[in-house]
Amino acid sequence: MTITSSDHDRLIRRATLAWAGARAVLGVVALTDPPRVSRPWIGDDADGTGGRVFARALGGRDLALGVGALYAAARGEGIRAWALASAGADVGDAVITCAHWDELPRGRRAFIAALAGASAVAGATLAIAAPSSSAGRARPPSPASGRVGLKRRPG
Repeated sequence: MTITSSDHDRLIRRATLAWAGARAVLGVVALTDPPRVSRPWIGDDADGTGGRVFARALGGRDLALGVGALYAAARGEGIRAWALASAGADVGDAVITCAHWDELPRGRRAFIAALAGASAVAGATLAIAAPSSSAGRARPPSPASGRVGLKRRPG
């Protein structure tokens, strides 16, 4: 079986839709039910004002990153910048979790660090595998081409 570049692009787009969709859903849940998302990460502090603010802030971030990547992938546009931004956020989450390892609840800190790390790897992989943002799209005509309603000078 031969995989064409069109097949590859379609696979990357579908993987991006799934990955970004999960991130957007996580963002919505964090915004609407903050303790559900933050309790595994920060334990009983999730029920306080600080925990709810923390979860909602991350929820807004994840919703924006997820929807941005979803929009780009659904339109067949470049997803590389969205994937890299998301991967960067996930690396930050993993590093911060590891930096405060001993202060976090024992039960799920490894899960949270692994989840953030895996999402960072997924984002980096999608960014590397993604076609360039201009691939498959017609470029707008330049004024010098004469195709935008400007008169060409003779000679």
